[in-house]
Amino acid sequence: MPMFYEKSQIRYSLIAIIGILILTVLFLFVLNWIIGILVTVCLCIALFFLRKSVLEYRKEMDSYISTLSYRLKKVGEEALMEMPIGIMLIDDDFRIEWANPYITSIMNEDTLIGRDLLEIHDSLLPLFKQDAETEAVITLDDQKFKVIIKREERLLYFVDVTEQIQIEKQYEDERTALAYIFLDNYDEITQAMDDQTKSAINSKVTALLNKWAKDFGVFIKRVSSERFLAVLNEQILTKLEKSKFSILDEVREKTTIENVSLTLSIGIGTGVSSLQELGDLAQSGLDLALGRGGDQVAIKQINGKVQFYGGKTNPMEKRTRVRARVISHALKEIVTESDKVMIMGHKFPDMDAIGSSIGILKVAQANGKEGFIVLDEEAIDSGVIQLLEEVKQHSELWSWFITPDEALEIMTDETLLIILDTHKPSLVIDERLLSISEHVIVIDHHRRGEEFIKDPILVYMEPYASSTAELVTELLEYQPKPLKMNMIEATALLAGIVVDTKSFTLRTGSRTFDAASYLRGKGADTVLVHKFMKEDIENYVRRASLIQNTMIYKNGIAIAIAKDDSYFEQVTLAQTADTLLTMNNVVASFVIARRSESSISISARSLGEINVQLIMEALNGGGHLTNAATQLQDITIDDASDMLKNAIDEYLEGGTKS
Repeated sequence: MPMFYEKSQIRYSLIAIIGILILTVLFLFVLNWIIGILVTVCLCIALFFLRKSVLEYRKEMDSYISTLSYRLKKVGEEALMEMPIGIMLIDDDFRIEWANPYITSIMNEDTLIGRDLLEIHDSLLPLFKQDAETEAVITLDDQKFKVIIKREERLLYFVDVTEQIQIEKQYEDERTALAYIFLDNYDEITQAMDDQTKSAINSKVTALLNKWAKDFGVFIKRVSSERFLAVLNEQILTKLEKSKFSILDEVREKTTIENVSLTLSIGIGTGVSSLQELGDLAQSGLDLALGRGGDQVAIKQINGKVQFYGGKTNPMEKRTRVRARVISHALKEIVTESDKVMIMGHKFPDMDAIGSSIGILKVAQANGKEGFIVLDEEAIDSGVIQLLEEVKQHSELWSWFITPDEALEIMTDETLLIILDTHKPSLVIDERLLSISEHVIVIDHHRRGEEFIKDPILVYMEPYASSTAELVTELLEYQPKPLKMNMIEATALLAGIVVDTKSFTLRTGSRTFDAASYLRGKGADTVLVHKFMKEDIENYVRRASLIQNTMIYKNGIAIAIAKDDSYFEQVTLAQTADTLLTMNNVVASFVIARRSESSISISARSLGEINVQLIMEALNGGGHLTNAATQLQDITIDDASDMLKNAIDEYLEGGTKS
């Protein structure tokens, strides 16, 4: 019987039916033996033909199964031998025991049996030795193969993905990117020009950008006097990155008028298919480039990653004070709407942070609001100790200095928090204040970095300014109410300017002297400023020991490296870097030393020819073109030195990424 009839449920049912038939026949024999014989004969004939049908069916089924087994075996063999998927069987010594013809033909060999796995590809053996199931893409004879490894069976499958990868690359290359191009200082340069000269400079810039766009295959359109829109793809963007966006240098060099050049800032959005998101990314990149001082390119992706190119010139000082006046009035309105003002600088505050904090305190008081300066006396820079000692002698001013814990206790939903001399949340004195405040203002003179305080209601960032104290001094000048400052308040602000400009020698513009003049008129004591800047003999000797271990790396770049078992304060490193700049033929200086057992600091300075900010950003730091720093964790001094040299080499080769 077929398998169907051998099932217990069917078999028992058939037995029952046969039993009933036998009883029926016996019953018929009792009633009428002739009818019983006829029924018995008919039943035997039916059973005979049923048996015959079952046997024929079984014979056909056996023949079908035999044929099917043969076909399946043949298909399996053909699939194994002819299918365009490579198969290898590996022994315990990582040698090939068997390989199908497909992978053998790819390797242009008669046989692969006995060959070592490393001979096929140098990455196969490390992949095979990993614990988890692994997939990887390798190249064999200019073809890309996805390798699937089955360790328990010691099998490797090779699937050709060459065409798939080519399609993926083509898709990525042709993906759209959007760029906003902005002439940083167009209004500043052209405001005093006659129409003929302005037309000539416009034609010059347009011609340069059109030629650049034609050379690289970029669509470009001028949408206003100082703004262009450009459409390109990822493949073109890659070429532009390889050229380090030479258009920045070309425009700067060929548009010089009375020793002043036009500069470009470019924001590029990439990495998404949505045109709206590309536009948002491009605008965000442009804002970032302008916030860092302009003359650079910022390429921004949806994951927040940003790449920077350019930024090799100092930001040009704005000749107009219109923005300072507008910001000052906006600051007054916000202060008057708050119940009190909290003022906070960066960790280990310097004279610029302390001085500008005192200046903002005066803004709050001038508008009838209580202001408090947040300071952690256990974490201050040694360079401000003398300033704070002087402030403590003026009890009325010192009473407005509070600890972070005290600030947390008195803050309300209507309290205004003003962050000075930094724009990075990780660098403020206490991030708790930042997290609970709904009203935050940022005032800073550093170039904007990727990390930025979230959703401030007002931002005043001017990278051209010498110091935050200079910006705050200008804001004080435009406060509408008569402002009274005593000697120590004006002196603290002036000290912030003097320290950050190295006594008016670096990053100093005409507005820097205007701010200093205003403070001098308010009673700032220059002798007291000089007193604040004095250092003790022990610190001078320690600085000299750092200078002793100085080498000239290349192109006038001096690197001072402290011993691995010595510890230095940040201010000492900064002073050492400043001192190295006074040496002959030194255009940039770097000082590497430990601040603690797990932390190494690098302080960087330059005279403007080398952008030390870009070099420090490559090491997760930041700052200005001529003044920057970074901190590295859990590495040795030698490792830090190697990382710095690599960053310098990359910068000197023409580009930087962050």
